[in-house]
Formats: sequence, structure tokens, C-alpha cells
Amino acid sequence: MTSFDTSPQLNVWRALLALAVVFVMLATTGWTALRHHRGATPLQASISAWEQGSIAGRRLPAVDSSPARLARFFASLDEAQRSSLAHRYALAVGNMNGAPVELRYRANRVALDEAREVERKRMHDTRLTPDGQRAAGRRMHRFEDMMRPERHILAFDPEGSGRAAEVFGDLTRAERISVVVPGVDTDLLTFQRTNRKYSAPVGMAQSLYAAERAASPSTRTAVIAWADYTAPAGLGIDSATAMRAADGAVRLNALLRGLPGGSPVSLFCHSYGSVLCGLAASGLPDRVADIAVAGSPGMRVAKASQLGTSAHVWAMRDADDWVQDVPYLEVGGLGHGEDPVSSVFGARVLSARDAKGHSGYFEPGTESVANFAEIGVGAYQAVRCADDAGACRAGLSDTAAAGRA
Repeated sequence: MTSFDTSPQLNVWRALLALAVVFVMLATTGWTALRHHRGATPLQASISAWEQGSIAGRRLPAVDSSPARLARFFASLDEAQRSSLAHRYALAVGNMNGAPVELRYRANRVALDEAREVERKRMHDTRLTPDGQRAAGRRMHRFEDMMRPERHILAFDPEGSGRAAEVFGDLTRAERISVVVPGVDTDLLTFQRTNRKYSAPVGMAQSLYAAERAASPSTRTAVIAWADYTAPAGLGIDSATAMRAADGAVRLNALLRGLPGGSPVSLFCHSYGSVLCGLAASGLPDRVADIAVAGSPGMRVAKASQLGTSAHVWAMRDADDWVQDVPYLEVGGLGHGEDPVSSVFGARVLSARDAKGHSGYFEPGTESVANFAEIGVGAYQAVRCADDAGACRAGLSDTAAAGRA
């Protein structure tokens, strides 16, 4: 499930807002704090090994080096050396912004295979409860599915509930890049779904990619399903605050600065993902042309002009989306601020006709995903505004490639 997708009652949300301060105070004074002393995670272990490693007598660069420096390092290696690093330090390379995209795909396939074997053993571990064994089986099958040759996994971390990102299209050659940023209840097991496919990050990205190709067949596009942050689980204190979004914003900006080439990028942020995008906005690289939010509980600012970005800011909300009943406020860090579709906020407000409530913005055939696609290919004059005056298109010119169908 992605985003606020459980149709909670409004009184539950208001009660959480009222009680959250108490819980936060208790947590900060130690009443509810939990301490976990754990060993290194698989990703941390891979990074540590990388930092102590070498290739052909050369020390490896720090994993937090700039993407440009890392790109130069990998370019200085031959194919055999790059392949060796991808296998020896699979998780480190697979999550390394600046490493060649195809090498990251290859490294993450190795990492997925290793994680699959861990879960296969856990399925038969008698120290686990039956529920634990079944959970291991679900993860094992998920990793197996993500290993399929046609899938392009750009980021993967099996720790905890897990993180991942997947690419649709040719990211290296793309003329326009779109990034889908989902909301709460996003993890490795909800990264894709069979039922309600288009409420999960993979389905969202697949639908957007197909709509972009239909909108402008001659434009080379790529879409990233980006679930590479630890999202809040359900409706609770984490989703009422910006803590998870703040951590995610750092990760999102790291991804964007490590993307190949210089093609324009558009962000499509759903529900709590729009909180993350709001916090990331001031640090976005100049190549980010658009931030489009759907079903947003707020972007942590009172006006779009306060986001600190030169990107176009778009917003939409379906008439049946229950998020409109969430109080749009921010008090003591709780709540996420002004409603992005309100006139005072100042975003370009798009039509979301046929979006089917809070989880349906990426359903194929809806005006909402069609609008996202037009933005994704830079065809701003083709979007449909929420009003009849076309105010959302004012002052914009198309940047889409020629040859629209």
C-alpha cells in the first residue's frame, strides 16, 4: 500500500494530532524510547568492505564522494574490473550514486540473489515462528521476482522493511526523466502489487511510463519508481511529522545529483511523498523542472514560492480523496501546512478527473495520469487545469520533443 491508503476516519487523524505531542514528549524523555544494539546491516557491511578495498593496487574512493568523482573512477576501469567490484561489493555499488547505471543494475541483481538465499534459509529456520517463516517466504519470492532479467533495480537495501528503486526505460539515453515518490506503507513487500496494481510504486511508474510514451512517442523517456526511503508505516506519529520525509529528502537529492546526463527531471509525489518533495525542494539540482503532487497532506510551507525552487509546482486532488478532510495545519512540527490545491498556496492546479479517490491518481485512462504524462514530456500546453480558464498553463511554453501523436 502506498500513501494514506486505508481510508481512515477523520476523527482518528485529529485524535492523533492531539495526542502526538504527548507521545513525542514521552519519547524524548525516555518513556517510550527503545534502544536496539545491532550489528552492521548488510549494506553497512558492504560499504565497510568497500572502504577497505582496492582494485589493481588502487584504493577505492570514499562511497560518499561526489557522483562526478565516482563516475570518473568507474570510467578509469576496464569492464572486468568494474564487474569484479559489482560482485565483491554488490550492495555498495548497487546503491552508489555516480556508478554507471548498468553496473548498478548488475550489482543489485547479485545483492538480490544473496538476500534471496538468506530468506530461503529463514523459511526453514525452526527458531522462527510460523508467521516469521511465512514472512521470509514472501520476501524470498519478492527478491526472486525483482531479479528477473527485464527488471532494472537502481537501488536495493534488504534491511528491515527494505528500500528499492526501479527504472522503466533507458535512463542513460532519456531526454526526459520522471521520478515517482510514493507515500506511507511503502516497503519491499508493497513495492509492487497484483491487486490494486497502480497504488504501488512499480505500478505507478509503469502506468506513467506508458502514458508518457503515448503522449509523445518520439521523446525518449525514463521513469523511476523511487521507494528508496524509509516511509512511515500507516497513520501515526511518523506520518503526522516530517521526520521520515526529512531523511528521504536527503536521499532523493542524492539520487537526483547522481543521475546520468543533464536531461530535465520531473518529480511526481503522492500523499506523504509530497511532504518529502516539499522538504527536498530547496536543494534540488537545477535540472529538476517540475514538482507535481497528488493527494497531498501539505508540503511543509504556506506558499509554493517558499519552497525555494525554480521548478514548476503542480498540484491535484480528486473530488473523492479523503485527504481533503485532514486538517491542513502545522503546529509544533505536527501536520504539514497549507493545502497545495488552495488558491493561497499558489501551485498550478491540475484536473484529477476519474482519479478514483486517494489511491487512483496513476490508474491508466484517468485524466490525472494523462496530466502527469504531459508534464513528464514537457508538453505543458496540453495539460488540463482544474478550472476552465487554463490558469495552470499560464506563462509556460512546451519543451516536449517534436512528433507528438
